[in-house]
Amino acid sequence: MSRRRMETKPVILCVKTLLLLYSFIFWVTGVVLLALGLWWKFMLGPYTLLISRGPSHTPYVLAGTGAAIVLFGLFGCFATCRGRPWMLKLYAVFLCLVFMTELIAGISGFIFRHEIKGTFLTTYSDAVRNYDGRDDRSLAVDGVQRRLHCCGVYNYTTWFSSVYFPVSGIPASCCVSFSDCRGDDLKNATLASGKVYNQGCYELVTSFIESNLGIIAGVTFGVAFSQLLGVSLACCLSRFINANQYEMV
Repeated sequence: MSRRRMETKPVILCVKTLLLLYSFIFWVTGVVLLALGLWWKFMLGPYTLLISRGPSHTPYVLAGTGAAIVLFGLFGCFATCRGRPWMLKLYAVFLCLVFMTELIAGISGFIFRHEIKGTFLTTYSDAVRNYDGRDDRSLAVDGVQRRLHCCGVYNYTTWFSSVYFPVSGIPASCCVSFSDCRGDDLKNATLASGKVYNQGCYELVTSFIESNLGIIAGVTFGVAFSQLLGVSLACCLSRFINANQYEMV
């Protein structure tokens, strides 16, 4: 029995090292998700008004998931170092829950991508139609148009039916060059066509999503299935410890 323990000891040490490395990477992903959730909440808050009809809970979900992963990532490191089978099994159960959550979220996003695009079209069109240049949604529209170099929903003509156009014309955030974009030009539909971006923001955003859908899906499912590696390592270590009556210090 003693000889068997001595032979198994290097195997347990190897599995322990791999699980510690995995738990550290798992913990890092939690930190990233937590930071992403906080960044979304405080930096991208106004933009969520353009992609949802009500208050968006996405940043809270990201931050909460990240915080949970951080805690259980630390727990995984502790469980690995202590070598307690019940701790390792609990860690494996949590990894299974994370796997199922990420898998469901990824599948749901893929299935309902057209509904998401439809919601974005509705909310963005409403924001353009009721644009006043002052409220949060209007400022978010300006930010999108400046950063993505686009104008309106389908093109700059979308602004002709807005409540803002009869008073002030097309918003200055559509201008290709601010130095060559006067207020009178923006009120003139003919002159404005040569001063503003011609591509619509909706087409630009949705085409980007469609063209990168494969990459997004691959990363999402890759991260999800990586949890199975952690489950396998935790279960293997627990089984080795139980089978050989080996207690790690």
